Amino acid sequence: MKRILPFLLLCAAFTAAAQTPPVKFAFLTDIHISEGATARIDNLERCISDINSQPDIRFTVFGGDITDFGADREIALAKALIDRLDHPYWIVAGNHDAKWSESGCNTFAREFGYEHFEFEAGGIKFLGCNCGPNMRMAPALLPHESLTWLDSIVTAIPKEQPVVFVNHYPQDTSILNYFQVMNTLKKGNIQLLIGGHWHMNTILDYGGVPGILGRSPDRGKEVGYNIVEIRDGQLTVHERILSDPDGTVVTPFDREPWYAMTLSDVPLYEPDRAAGRDNPYGLPRDYPFLGFDVNRTFPQVAEVWRSQDEGDIGCGAVQAGRYVLYANETGVVKALDADTGRECWRFATGGKVFSTPAVWKKRVVIGSTDGYVYCLSLRNGRPLWRYRCAHSVLATPVIRNGIAYVGSSDHVFRALKVRSGRLVWAREGIAGFVECRPYVDDEQVVFGDWANTLYSLDPRTGTVQWTWTTKGSRMFSPAAVNPVKANGRIFLVTPERKTYALDARTGRQLWVSDGGRESIALSPDGETIYVKTMFDSVQAYSTAAPDAEKRWEAAPGFGYEIAPTPCACSADGRLLFVPTDKGNLFCLNTADGSVVWKHKISVALLGSIVPLPDNRLLVATMDGVVTLLRYQ
Repeated sequence: MKRILPFLLLCAAFTAAAQTPPVKFAFLTDIHISEGATARIDNLERCISDINSQPDIRFTVFGGDITDFGADREIALAKALIDRLDHPYWIVAGNHDAKWSESGCNTFAREFGYEHFEFEAGGIKFLGCNCGPNMRMAPALLPHESLTWLDSIVTAIPKEQPVVFVNHYPQDTSILNYFQVMNTLKKGNIQLLIGGHWHMNTILDYGGVPGILGRSPDRGKEVGYNIVEIRDGQLTVHERILSDPDGTVVTPFDREPWYAMTLSDVPLYEPDRAAGRDNPYGLPRDYPFLGFDVNRTFPQVAEVWRSQDEGDIGCGAVQAGRYVLYANETGVVKALDADTGRECWRFATGGKVFSTPAVWKKRVVIGSTDGYVYCLSLRNGRPLWRYRCAHSVLATPVIRNGIAYVGSSDHVFRALKVRSGRLVWAREGIAGFVECRPYVDDEQVVFGDWANTLYSLDPRTGTVQWTWTTKGSRMFSPAAVNPVKANGRIFLVTPERKTYALDARTGRQLWVSDGGRESIALSPDGETIYVKTMFDSVQAYSTAAPDAEKRWEAAPGFGYEIAPTPCACSADGRLLFVPTDKGNLFCLNTADGSVVWKHKISVALLGSIVPLPDNRLLVATMDGVVTLLRYQ
C-alpha cells in the first residue's frame, strides 16, 4: 500500500519511461450488444468507423459486457461488428457475458479465441482477463485459474517493465478477491488498472495504485468513446465525441483529457503481507465481508479436512459412499476420499462443467458444456456412456427410478436410462436454456428456463402438463432456482424478489409474497419453506396455509446477498444452514431464525451445502474449496 521509492529514484524512473515509443489506442466498454438493440448497434458501428478513420490509433481494447445476455447469437453479432476494425483488438468478458451464457462461457472463448490476453505496446505490458464468476449470480470474483495465470505472467515480466491491467470490474470491494488481484499485480511494475462496469468515466485509487473506468459508447444520447495516449512517459485519456447529449450528430471532436499520469520504469508498490494461520487468504485488516476471526468467536465449528482445487467450482459437491464428487470449471470431474479429502480419481470432459454430479447405485451422471451428458463409474471414474446433445449441458441431473432427468441449452429436456444411456423421451420446444436442478417425483418434473417459463412435464412421457411464466425482463426468469414441492404445491423464488406458491397439479398461482431471489429450502417435514432475501433477511413460510403465512422473518446480519445456492436443513429440522455469496456460512435456529453460529470458509460464493450425519456439513465454494465441517 505504500510507495517505496525516494524522490531521486522516482525521477530517474520517469526519465526512463519517457524513452518508450508513443502509443495511442481506443478503449470501449459496456457496449451491451443484443439483437434488436438498434441504437446500440448503430452507436458501436459509428465508433468503429471513426476509429478506423484515425490511422494513428494502433489497437483497441474492450473492457467487458460486450453483450447484454451472453447469448451465442449476441456474441456472434458483436464479434462481426468488432471485426470491422482495421487494426488488432483485445477483449475481456464482463458479468453480462458470463452470468447468462447459454454455452457456459465457451462461446465467448471460442469466438474471440481466448479468455485472457497478454501483449506489449510501446514498452508496456498489457494484461487482461475475465472478471468472474461464471454462470453464478454473485459479486465479481477473479476465477482461481485466471489468478494463477496472472501470477505466472506477472512474475515472469521484467521488474522494470510497466504493466497495465484490464478487467471489467473495479478492483476494489466490487470484486471479492480484489486483495489477491492487487497483491499479484504488485509483484510486478503495475502502473494502471483499466475497467468498465459503471458506464461512466471514473478515476479510482486502489490503495495508491491508479485506476480508471471507461464510459459506455452511448451515455444517454451522447455517443463517444475514450482514447488513451502514452507519449514521453505520460499517459492521458480523453473522450472522442460523435454526438451531443441531445443526440445531434456532430463532426467528431476530442475533449480535453480527463485523466493523466506519469509512468515509471521502477515498481512503486509492494504486496501486503497479511496471510497467517488465522487469515489463510491474506485478508486486509479492513476486509468488509466478515473476516476469519469470526471462526474464533464460534469455535463449535471446525474443519475435518479442506481441499483446494486448481480451478473455480461452478457446481455443487455431493457425497456418495466413500467419495465426495464435484467438477471444476476447467471441465474435470473429481472424486475425493470422504474421510480425508484426498483425490481418488479424475475424469476430464471436453468443456467447462457447472452441473452437479448425480449418483445412482455405482454410476455418476453429469453434464458438460462440451454438449455431452456423461455416465461414469463411481469406483474409478471410467466413462460408461455419453449422450450427445446439440448444445451445452449446464443443468444438474436428477435421477429417479434409474432415469436421469436433465435440461440443456439446445431447447430440449431429456430423460435418459442411467444403465444404458438410452433416450427415454425428449421434450423439445423449451424456450430458453436450462441450468437448474429440476424437481422430480412420480407425478411431475418441474424446472425453469431463461425465457421466463416454469414447466411441469409428465415424468413417463415428457408431455407438458402446464407452464407458468414471469413477466418483464428475461433476467426475472425462474431459471436458477431449484423448485421444491410440499402439500400439493410447488414453491419457487425469482430474481424479481418474489416468492411464489403454485398448485402442483394445474400450475395455478396460489399466492405471491415479497422477498427472496433464487435461494429456497424445504424443511424435512415438508411444513415450512425457508427463503433467503437479498437484503439481510431469511423468511419462513407455511407450506399448507391458503395464503402467504409468514411464520417468522429474521435478520442474521449477512448484509446484501444474491447467492442463488439453496439453503439446507439439518436432518432433525432444528437448524437451517444459509449460504452467502461472500464465503460465509450462517446457522440459524429454525424456530425463530436466531443465529446459532457463523463460519467463514472462503471469500467466494458457497456453491453447495450438504448436511451429513454426525453433525457434519459438506461445502463447496466458487473459488475452488471443498471442505468437510463438523459442528457441535
